[in-house]
Amino acid sequence: MAKNKSVFMCQECGYESPKWMGKCPGCHQWNTMVEEVIKKDTPTRGLSASSSSGTQQKPQSIVSVKSEQEPRINTHTTELNRVLGGGIVPGSLVLVGGDPGIGKSTLLLQTSAKLAEHGQKVLYISGEESVKQTKLRSDRLDIAAEELFVLAETDLDLIEKAVNDINPSVVIIDSIQTVYRPEVTSAPGSVSQVRECTSHFMRIAKTKGIAIFIVGHVTKEGAIAGPRMLEHMVDAVLYFEGERHHTYRILRAVKNRFGSTNEIGVFEMKELGLAEVLNPSEIFLEERSKGVAGSTVVASLEGTRPMLVEIQALVSPTSFGNPRRMATGIDHNRVSLLMAVLEKRVGLLLQNQDAYLNVAGGVRLDEPAVDLSVAVSIASSFRDAPTRPTDVIIGEVGLTGEVRRVSRIDQRIHEAAKLGFERAIIPDKNLGGWTIPKGIEVIGVSTVEETLHYTLGG
Repeated sequence: MAKNKSVFMCQECGYESPKWMGKCPGCHQWNTMVEEVIKKDTPTRGLSASSSSGTQQKPQSIVSVKSEQEPRINTHTTELNRVLGGGIVPGSLVLVGGDPGIGKSTLLLQTSAKLAEHGQKVLYISGEESVKQTKLRSDRLDIAAEELFVLAETDLDLIEKAVNDINPSVVIIDSIQTVYRPEVTSAPGSVSQVRECTSHFMRIAKTKGIAIFIVGHVTKEGAIAGPRMLEHMVDAVLYFEGERHHTYRILRAVKNRFGSTNEIGVFEMKELGLAEVLNPSEIFLEERSKGVAGSTVVASLEGTRPMLVEIQALVSPTSFGNPRRMATGIDHNRVSLLMAVLEKRVGLLLQNQDAYLNVAGGVRLDEPAVDLSVAVSIASSFRDAPTRPTDVIIGEVGLTGEVRRVSRIDQRIHEAAKLGFERAIIPDKNLGGWTIPKGIEVIGVSTVEETLHYTLGG
């Protein structure tokens, strides 16, 4: 019998080393190397679906393969259907990540109940709660469905046996860091365990046609814990975002093999669980103060959904040598770039000013179409001159101060008109080729300075 081999493996990126090191050469993180024992007599199992089913697949011409539309499972939750691309694809493996206490388990338990109420057999496997604790949570959420089965188990072999016995349509694993495989000697949650268990769930999903949702914990940096390969193995990666002290939650798709990426679904955390927010623009703007300097509204496009969000800026003089630049919900480096453009191209003296930016409602905006609205908010606060409360401002800003075109401008303007906005400031390159809705005036601008003339009077 061969001797067991001991290696040191990074818990962040999976880098292997024969000796311990304080700093991982792969991801450059400190104190992440953990010793793991590899048994030589443990047979390795392939990751292919064909090997696990025992049948040999033969190469086929791609022309001869019939492309049939996969029937999707309706979750009966409009927001979740949108994020998944129209529903759950049978045989898919979906990873759901988010901060502790954000509502991942609540979302999946409510989704399981709705699926079970409409005839789908669902197996909810909890590795962090007992069956009675899950029942207490279901009572609080007013869930009672006969086709929803609950199991408190962390052994992968016993989980697979339960799946074979029940043969459900959907399986929920909460969470992947608690599941372990007895043949792997490392502790649950380690890189080896997470990688092996995820690959095994992938084989189950592909061979049996069962849709599997796995919950993944996140690190303090916001990434899903475990090896980076985990996100490459699954079919879709969903992030559940939001501030714990705010009631609104955003479900964002960052990877989806069966639908559009960067789709979002908006939920509100209530006493009886998560409720869908079908019109998030109205929700995010309902507490907006009118006639206050530093506040503008932008029509941001998240996936296929246009969403109107308020951007707030506060610019105040500082007595220190290095002014502060803080941003919530928007890239900090992008704010510094826009302030440099305002100082160089418009002539605003911002080098001795503190600047604080905030996207109201806890939303994160990543697209460049919000640049012009951010720049106008900063200039409005600096000059203490409020903008018109019925203005919506859209556009990308270049380093020379020009305003560049944005995509799908017609959807953004129609959403603004639907909510009662009377004027839209957009790039002049976006004028023409689409129908302007009634009740809203559209003004094209080519530079940031021209935009400030229309919004702040100069």
